[in-house]
Amino acid sequence: MKNEEPQIKELAERDVACVSFTGNYVGNAQVFANLFNKLGEWAAPRGLMGPETVFLSAYQDDPETTPPDELTLECCMSIPAGTEVDGDIRKKVLPGGRYVVMHAELEGPEEYGKAWEMLAEWIQRSGQEMVDMSRPSYEVYLNNPEEHPAKHHIIEICMSVKKR
Repeated sequence: MKNEEPQIKELAERDVACVSFTGNYVGNAQVFANLFNKLGEWAAPRGLMGPETVFLSAYQDDPETTPPDELTLECCMSIPAGTEVDGDIRKKVLPGGRYVVMHAELEGPEEYGKAWEMLAEWIQRSGQEMVDMSRPSYEVYLNNPEEHPAKHHIIEICMSVKKR
């Protein structure tokens, strides 16, 4: 895993379409694949997928304190304002605000947990910020690992924080 030094940033809110899952998603790549496939099958025929489309996963719960079967995951994609949704697809606004953002290149899905731990440790060491569970934290996917020569996952982890 390669990662850059985390930075504190003010992120803008995002209009997204999303599908949700409640249950133990930790370490289960198939859950993510199923949700993103469902989102893609909805978006592609509507012409909503292009080079500017941002895909991300939003997390409201802390896996350290929430029982695994109660964890909620939302797989999302950016959409233009005013986009209509239907079926299992929901529309929401992901809140903006103060986030610690870390750019990382992961060798595979098994490194996601370690990357989140590194970011949480950085926040704790900084002494200036604390995790803000009133807003979701998320992963922004910057590439398709299937198209990377070494199948690496290039992401930004955005953890919601507030000043102590």
